[in-house]
Amino acid sequence: MVHPADQHRFPARHRDRTRTGTRWQNPSPLRRPATLRVTFAAIAALVTAACSADPAPTADPTPPAPVSAARLSAALPDDPVRMVLPATGAETRWTQGLDVFVRQEARAVAASCAHDHGTEPPTQDPVTFIRYYELPDLDFVTRHGMSGSAAVPVVTPGPVRTDTGARSGKGSERLIGRGSDDGKEKGRGKRGGAGDAGDTAVVRRCVTEGTAAATALRDTYAALQGQWFGTLVPLRHDPAVLRALRTLPGCLARRGIRVRDENGFFALADARQQTTPADRLPAVERALGSAYADCMRPVEAVREPARLRLRARFLADHAAEVRTLRANLLPALRRAAKAHGLRLVFPAP
Repeated sequence: MVHPADQHRFPARHRDRTRTGTRWQNPSPLRRPATLRVTFAAIAALVTAACSADPAPTADPTPPAPVSAARLSAALPDDPVRMVLPATGAETRWTQGLDVFVRQEARAVAASCAHDHGTEPPTQDPVTFIRYYELPDLDFVTRHGMSGSAAVPVVTPGPVRTDTGARSGKGSERLIGRGSDDGKEKGRGKRGGAGDAGDTAVVRRCVTEGTAAATALRDTYAALQGQWFGTLVPLRHDPAVLRALRTLPGCLARRGIRVRDENGFFALADARQQTTPADRLPAVERALGSAYADCMRPVEAVREPARLRLRARFLADHAAEVRTLRANLLPALRRAAKAHGLRLVFPAP
């Protein structure tokens, strides 16, 4: 079953690669403003109840020609509003980069703290860019499939402090592929063989420190972003949007995909992901992504202008908060980048 993301986004479907397939996975709860947990829990229940698919076609749709891998971009938007309050699928690339940056700050602070105490940070899966499928980036999906994206720079922990308390060097970044074992931090236990109980307490304290740092950064925009995403929820019931969505099953059927609705499509994608051999999965994902993007374009032709109109009104209604966001967000990101050796980067097709 496709699960909606449990962050402040709408149903963002992200797949975290396993040995022979992938699965839709919720992003970390750390990344969701508390004010929206109840709202999106309700949405999650509705989506779960609505997921349905007819029997899958016997053959996969024809995949498009292979393309080069997604890349990274460091280009910032002309207005940070577009990063925090996305209204188009393409703008969510900036939002994904912001999400990743905050999560990486939490990990970097925790890792730095652990090294200062002569121990290792906890094992964690690689950080990945996670899509916002309520604002689908159809050009990206066409090119890279339902979950393919750029590799996220992984910040490796800096060296442990010397006896004088000074660091002997800085952390560094390297690139890993999605789901690569190289992205998982190796080695556990305190240097010098100290007891496990002490390690556990230190690691908990360091993780708490990292979470606090990320929360402080997120607080520069999370409340406003949460209100914005709440503003978009009524579009689900807009008559023009519903009319456009009714064209989706027929369009997909002409491409060999028989489902009742968008959630049925995601359920089918789940099933394919679990059963497709790993060597064929990229082609299947691109084929499904191409069909989905083609058939969702009439829907986005209705929703995107509506979201842009809503944002213009939202900015006017929250003018003081938007001024604060514009003044504070980028300086806060630059401070965090300098302090922890991070880069603010975004997926690009």
